[in-house]
Amino acid sequence: VSKPGYDPNLFIDGIDPANWDALNNSPDTPLNNRALTGLYPPGSTFKPYMALAALELGTRTPSQTIFDPGYFVFGNNRFRDATAGGHGVVDMYKSIVVSCDTYYYMLANDLGIDNIARFIGQFGFGSRTGIDIEGEFVGVLPSPEWKIKRFKNPAQQRWFPGETISVGIGQGYNSYTPLQLAQAVATLANDGVMFRPHLVDYIENPITGERTRVEPEASKTIALKARNLEIVKHAMVGVNKEGTAARSFAGAGYVSAGKTGTAQVVALKQGEKYSEATVLEHLRDHALFIAFAPAENPRIALAVLVENAGFGARAAAPVARKVLDYYLLGKRVEKPTEPVKRTEKPVAHAPALGEPTDEPAEPAPAEDEAND
Repeated sequence: VSKPGYDPNLFIDGIDPANWDALNNSPDTPLNNRALTGLYPPGSTFKPYMALAALELGTRTPSQTIFDPGYFVFGNNRFRDATAGGHGVVDMYKSIVVSCDTYYYMLANDLGIDNIARFIGQFGFGSRTGIDIEGEFVGVLPSPEWKIKRFKNPAQQRWFPGETISVGIGQGYNSYTPLQLAQAVATLANDGVMFRPHLVDYIENPITGERTRVEPEASKTIALKARNLEIVKHAMVGVNKEGTAARSFAGAGYVSAGKTGTAQVVALKQGEKYSEATVLEHLRDHALFIAFAPAENPRIALAVLVENAGFGARAAAPVARKVLDYYLLGKRVEKPTEPVKRTEKPVAHAPALGEPTDEPAEPAPAEDEAND
């Protein structure tokens, strides 16, 4: 699903120039399929995969702790935690439940960019999912090799250790489609079995009426230890029970697993604090949430991204709750949003900020991310 949408009936008899211009010039770019072509930093939804990498590669144990004073000093830079004052003593479970940035700054530094890229890439980050519709973007899984290919200037090709720190919390050059986020969390829910996503349920012969079902197709299986998967999934259940998404999932008639995320659109300077009220809307943080349910026997996995909406817990998790309630319990949304409709006199809009691109803009050194 990609919102805002538009009324497809506009195209049945040929869209008139006025409505075509209105769709093309809308600052909300309703013609862009954000699920396939929107590229966004994953923010803290990246953390479960970082934790799993640490377990699989032997870099962390679940009980190993760090102390979070509210920042991580690396060289001359201070990478701030989203929570002022920090979270104190943090183990792996707590790092996911409360979304501790400092834990993952340290972890990224210990893992190194090569290990991060190799492990995370197995979940489809930075690769097309293979969905049966054209136009899917690849995204960017950052690595020293990618940077050499991306930039022509030798000074820009060098990978800096501080860039690894930003990657660890889903910032920096990380840039993925919502569909990639959904496929990755589905793979995690399926214990490492990755499926190619499909839009088509069946193909019907127009003459005979015979239907051929498009069966789920496992594209690969990632070799992962069952105990490590259990640790990460348990923490994701904790996110929805007692963590950053607890308010959104209070009273749910099922047990779900999730992870909130809040992704910076622009980097902050040293000592600069983010203030949503003073930032232009298109520069505000994106809200993200990934989830699967029921936690013990998953039937559905999803990723929600709300552009420039702030905290994932505030804007994205409630959307996921409604989707899961509908899918698992049959509860319908009270007031669905309306697509862009035909208009006789289109309102003039400012031009869109730009066409979608399969490459991210070069970010400034990321310092921290907002609260989830």
